[in-house]
Amino acid sequence: MSDDSELPASMGKVARRELALHGFTRLDQFDGASEQQLLAIHGVGPKAIRILREHLELQSRSLAP
Repeated sequence: MSDDSELPASMGKVARRELALHGFTRLDQFDGASEQQLLAIHGVGPKAIRILREHLELQSRSLAP
């Protein structure tokens, strides 16, 4: 990952592409997003959520409950 605000490169290509299509291109855009909302997006599964959670925690951020 070249910038702390970009989506993690360790996340699958499909998940990153689909999240971007839904307006999620930076980690700070996940404030207020719920795990259920993200899992409803095609290509976003438990692994992508786990990676997102880890990277958000590094920035003292989290997904909504």
